[in-house]
Amino acid sequence: MNAPTLRLEHRQHQTLTPRLQQAVRLLQLSSLDFAQEVQQALDTNPFLEEETETPAAVQAAEAAADPITAPWDSAPEIINDTVSATEQVWERDSWTSTPGSGSGRGHGDGEMDVVDMMAADVSLRQHLHGQINVTPLSARDRMLTAVIIESLDDDGYLRISMDEIREMCEVQPAVDDDELNVALRLVQSLDPSGVAARDVRECLLLQLRDTVDDAERELAQRIVTHHLDRLAMRDVPHLCRATGATPAQVEAVCERIRHLDPRPGWRFGASTAQYVTPDVIVRKAKGNRWITMLNPDVVPKVRLNQMYAELFQQHRDSGHAELASHLREARWTVRNVEQRFSTILDVADAIVRRQHHFFEFGPLAMKPMGLREIAEELGLHESTVCRVTNNKYMATPSGVFELKYFFSRALPTPGGGAASATAIRGMIRDMIEAESATDPLSDAQIARNLARQGLSVARRTVTKYRQMMKLPAVEKRRRHA
Repeated sequence: MNAPTLRLEHRQHQTLTPRLQQAVRLLQLSSLDFAQEVQQALDTNPFLEEETETPAAVQAAEAAADPITAPWDSAPEIINDTVSATEQVWERDSWTSTPGSGSGRGHGDGEMDVVDMMAADVSLRQHLHGQINVTPLSARDRMLTAVIIESLDDDGYLRISMDEIREMCEVQPAVDDDELNVALRLVQSLDPSGVAARDVRECLLLQLRDTVDDAERELAQRIVTHHLDRLAMRDVPHLCRATGATPAQVEAVCERIRHLDPRPGWRFGASTAQYVTPDVIVRKAKGNRWITMLNPDVVPKVRLNQMYAELFQQHRDSGHAELASHLREARWTVRNVEQRFSTILDVADAIVRRQHHFFEFGPLAMKPMGLREIAEELGLHESTVCRVTNNKYMATPSGVFELKYFFSRALPTPGGGAASATAIRGMIRDMIEAESATDPLSDAQIARNLARQGLSVARRTVTKYRQMMKLPAVEKRRRHA
């Protein structure tokens, strides 16, 4: 049996210091998460304080921009939630107003206060209860309708069974099915149309009752009741065969149905849209130069409290280990904040220099570019550039883009050059937007058109890019005369 032995080995490995670990972690955070992190440090570290002046880096970039030749008024992009495949058909127009009510509170001089003129957010349930309150009902019927209203979800649907509703109504005599159905029909007759439906089919049928002409209502009801899946697929030939209607009639009715609202409850209450706050702003300066500047709204104004730091240094002793740790972390935080935004600005500058044609001419002028190119130019590691480009956004006169949007692989061209995938996607979008509504382009036809322009792109690649841009397939884009 072999006896245990000791063996010494020399190995080299890299270990990040605590400060570098904090720097790496802060660099990959989004602007919102980073602001929360810094605010937490301000709340817990006595050696940190908010700075009242605009950081020097932001001031320098603002001074370089020409406000006359560089107008910028792009609004942040909105990140919307996706809906299910069937319900995607009915894309609603944005609601420009939110239901609300004024307080009606006047003042002695007859003028309204600003607060009085602000619309208050009204929830769907409040809106429905308000209508029920002015409807002459017995106490029992009012109770039943109130239970149904309180059981609706945020979409405005009644997704629980009638048996569950009956169990909630603890009254004598017990509630029967007829009473419940009458109460449900009453709630379904309220505004907004389609409320209290049990599914999307019933929601649309309720709206057809109020919004579609008699001449089209019967055909629309048949399509919604029996062929909702084909409606979602825009399968006009199948709908014509199933209903006996002409393509023009089916197209007209389907267009009316698509303008209905599959989620009536979304009109009420506060908006849940999330807005992207850009980290960097790009403007055109004097001399036709594109410059980048940090967005002052996302740069935390934090600095070391010099008075506290000096007092601690003068009176420090071994009994203040916790304060010493706070001071060390405060210094790390200030340095890492500066390093984070300095790195973001350097990467954004490099992107703008390499992609200046994009800012002049749009996506079709995007050049192929990889993380390695920016990393080598700035002397950074590729992983650092990757962290900077994730969840960081750039505001341009053409819109707001994530930094990683400007990176795409090169697709070779027959002439020996290369085109970026972003430019290819832009060309595909332009072709689809310019196509005939009655004779749209298939993915194979788009691939052949690109080949005629010197770009060898496979049909499956065209399909992938089209799906990335959320553009429907050829049959769903086809319109029948």
